[in-house]
Amino acid sequence: MLIGEYKHVVDSKGRIILPSKFREELGERFILTKGLDNCLFGYSLKEWGVLEEKLKKLPLTSKEARTFLRFFFAGACECEVDKQGRVLIPQNLREYAGIQKEVFIIGVMTRIEIWSENNWLKEMTNENLSVDRIAQKMEELGI
Repeated sequence: MLIGEYKHVVDSKGRIILPSKFREELGERFILTKGLDNCLFGYSLKEWGVLEEKLKKLPLTSKEARTFLRFFFAGACECEVDKQGRVLIPQNLREYAGIQKEVFIIGVMTRIEIWSENNWLKEMTNENLSVDRIAQKMEELGI
């Protein structure tokens, strides 16, 4: 399971060091794509396959489904972790997520999310993150 929050610096070539715990889960090669909320999603090849199977079931007759699939798959790329534990984030994905110098890499169960420092700090101060609101939502979900 991918959990935790790590802050890292993007080097001059657009690479970041993946935390070792994430490298163990993701493997030497993994899929990186545009995520929701202006971050990037990273999936192990196995998890990507599971997700792909679910997404294949979306109806092609639905404009929303086609739009989502284009967004999600057109931005996807297979990344390789080098011997130093670094991975190159392609320029188009860095631009999409607003990534410049510092990033937060977080684990969210079956995927990682890579956030620009600015977007992550905004997300963490979002009014929806109040403890009372989260507790209420957990209760509604039966958690």
